[in-house]
Amino acid sequence: MAEKTGFRAKLQRFGSYLSGMVMPNISAFIAWGIITALFIPDGWWPNEDIAALVDPTIKYLLPLLIAFTGGRMVYDLRGGVVGATAAMGVIVGTNVPMFLGAMIIGPLAGYLMKKVDQLFQHRIRQGFEMLYNNFSAGILAAILAIFGLWGIGPVVASLTNLLAAGVEVIVGANLLPLANIIVEPAKILFLNNAINHGILTPLGLEQAAEAGKSILFLLEANPGPGLGILLAFTFFGKGASRSSAPGAAIIQFFGGIHEIYFPYVLMKPALILAAIAGGVSGVFVFQIFGAGLVAAASPGSIIAVLAMTAKDSYLGVIAGVLVAAVVSFIISAIILKSSKAEEEDLSEATSKMEEMKGKKSSVAGTLNKEAASEVKNTEDINKIIFACDAGMGSSAMGASLLKNKFKKSDIDIFVTNKAINEIPDDADIVITHKDLTDRAKAKIPTAEHISVENFLNSPKYDELVNRLK
Repeated sequence: MAEKTGFRAKLQRFGSYLSGMVMPNISAFIAWGIITALFIPDGWWPNEDIAALVDPTIKYLLPLLIAFTGGRMVYDLRGGVVGATAAMGVIVGTNVPMFLGAMIIGPLAGYLMKKVDQLFQHRIRQGFEMLYNNFSAGILAAILAIFGLWGIGPVVASLTNLLAAGVEVIVGANLLPLANIIVEPAKILFLNNAINHGILTPLGLEQAAEAGKSILFLLEANPGPGLGILLAFTFFGKGASRSSAPGAAIIQFFGGIHEIYFPYVLMKPALILAAIAGGVSGVFVFQIFGAGLVAAASPGSIIAVLAMTAKDSYLGVIAGVLVAAVVSFIISAIILKSSKAEEEDLSEATSKMEEMKGKKSSVAGTLNKEAASEVKNTEDINKIIFACDAGMGSSAMGASLLKNKFKKSDIDIFVTNKAINEIPDDADIVITHKDLTDRAKAKIPTAEHISVENFLNSPKYDELVNRLK
């Protein structure tokens, strides 16, 4: 059990590094998607001059941003600069967009810069620090750029072509809907950002650059399956799950925060069948209509999805989302109606879920403990951090809720949201979903850690407010 839990945490951590390189740069991807959708020859308002931005953006700007972010994640600004410079070697060595290459060489450059500094920085005499910093980074960046040109670039280009060919085979055999058998369970394990931005987005951008759109952008971003599950809870759920489901459905469908429906599935794991069926049926409809997006839709809101929809794909995208929602709703309703429980017991359901997922089971009382972390004195609490995998979805929602509760109670304590990998060292309290608490504790063991089942509706918020009044 412990080994499985450790592997899952490592897999989540790896996925979070992949998505962490893309998520901060999503606005640049959206900008590229807007320019592509509007101004290419097949766009809404073709313009040759503006369309000239499309090719350099996807080949140079986006990979450089990814590499810079990856290097900075590992070793601050110098790591980012070295990563971006090294990525130029990867980029000019091939003719395909080097997203995967940037994801490799960016963090590698940051790591090597960190190791070089550990070896030499403490030996530099006073007054020579700037000279060392600039030349060490410059020399390493030059070496890595050459290495990227001759080594990483060709290898990643071959791998990208192989993956793209594999996707084409799957699409040609009409088997792409079956990908959701993997995608949907992986999302529930908080690997949604890793799958979407670490795997599907690079391959989708490659397809979009050639065909003007890609169905791969819709595999994870489709808000239909989650909407169907939450609507089923709205009509057939019981207790707290029913009362919170309507608000969760609005946030998930229009706000694009898919993480909000994960706790509902974890509460009744059989609902993963509804998510899979909704995802498979939605992609099947997308395929029938030949639908696709011009760029990644992030967050996975219906607004973002429609904004990135290709000119000829609106009917197919809307139909696919609706079919996915209807299918997941029907199956969820059957599962909920057939349940013999009068009211969902989160603690009991969580214990069962932990056993299914290979996580060490615990009694319901243990579930409500604050991750066995030390409770800080009220006067010592100055900063509260909500943390999730990417730091932009469910954590932002939780932070907003707690800020409002603090405001109503006249509590003046700083609250914000961050990705787990970016939790600041001076955080006093860190609030995470219970499946991510172990990673947060490893990141900052000195903080008090609070685990919640549902970022939208947790009694821990009121407990914290009453404690800090």
